[in-house]
Amino acid sequence: MLELDQMKIELQGLQESLKEGRDSLNLPYKKQRIEELSREMEAPDFWNDADKANGKMKDLKDMQRTVEEADGLSQQYDDILSLIEMGNEEDDASVVSEIREELDDFENKLEELRLSTLLTGEYDANNAIVSLNAGAGGTESCDWCSMLFRMYSRWADKKGFSIDVMNLVDGDEAGIKSVDFQVNGTNAYGFLRSEHGVHRLVRISPFNAQAKRQTSFVSCEVMPQLDTTVNIEINPDDIRIDYYRSSGAGGQHINKTSSAIRITHFPTGIVVTCQNERSQFQNKEKAFEELRAKLYMRQKAEEEAMLDGIRGDTKEIAWGSQIRSYVLQPYTLVKDTRTNEETSDAQGVLDGNIDRFINAYLKMEANKRQMKAEQEKIG
Repeated sequence: MLELDQMKIELQGLQESLKEGRDSLNLPYKKQRIEELSREMEAPDFWNDADKANGKMKDLKDMQRTVEEADGLSQQYDDILSLIEMGNEEDDASVVSEIREELDDFENKLEELRLSTLLTGEYDANNAIVSLNAGAGGTESCDWCSMLFRMYSRWADKKGFSIDVMNLVDGDEAGIKSVDFQVNGTNAYGFLRSEHGVHRLVRISPFNAQAKRQTSFVSCEVMPQLDTTVNIEINPDDIRIDYYRSSGAGGQHINKTSSAIRITHFPTGIVVTCQNERSQFQNKEKAFEELRAKLYMRQKAEEEAMLDGIRGDTKEIAWGSQIRSYVLQPYTLVKDTRTNEETSDAQGVLDGNIDRFINAYLKMEANKRQMKAEQEKIG
């Protein structure tokens, strides 16, 4: 059958990409390491050092998931090839749509595998700490901030990631003024660092009685969660820690005790707050995690600015500084200004379907690295 023959050619054309993807993952080493860690877990003293044990458990689960996904793709390739051959032998046209669906699914998973190999940054595999802050636009921007928080929550849910809200400040009339949350999952930071920047919304405002189009802005700051081995020094004399009662929903225990923490870092002016954990100790620990992450990102930005011979400027949360625009009226369009990736399915994007933008950003980064490496060879 012509359709099945065409799909067979398409599938076989992906064989080399599958091989390259598997090779880049160094699967033999991962399988060997899985066996070693599994044996280590059986030792009676494995949990004597809880932090070290938890780190090894995370490494084990990450490697197991990678191996399972890679082996699953290889098995899916063989299954689709068998289905095509059976369909040709039996001349059964009814299997065409089923095979097409399987082939599309295989291509999508293969692309995800390929993109995961691009996450080679030092902290790409870490959890991500995300801060959303409403900018120019008043109540409209606060509503936009809540829409973005929902978008990232939906995206995390689709990925099988979890979210821990660290601090949330409601808007005066509606929406959210600011929210800090942690996204927990393998490569969470590697994916979400593409979202760092200002996000712009254009729509007919539900808060405007004259039903005029309005533009709103929200800044998105993305940082990796750093473990204690990362050397970010915080001088106790450089900070002030304030304790206060948590506000908003959070349970009777939280609202009756001064469990919320605010840390102010004097040299940089950075202020971090955490109030959603049950105890003061947990809030303090989370707040210090965020402070260390912010200081790390600041240090990294300063180093990059020095290497490039430029001064690092912080962009205003307003017109002209956006990385992505979301237009809902008079037409629907979401466009990334860095990669030129766009889609008219604005509602789908706001429902968490942002992988196309993340993938385009990762490809752009990979191309830049390749071009830089080629220029260095020539130079």
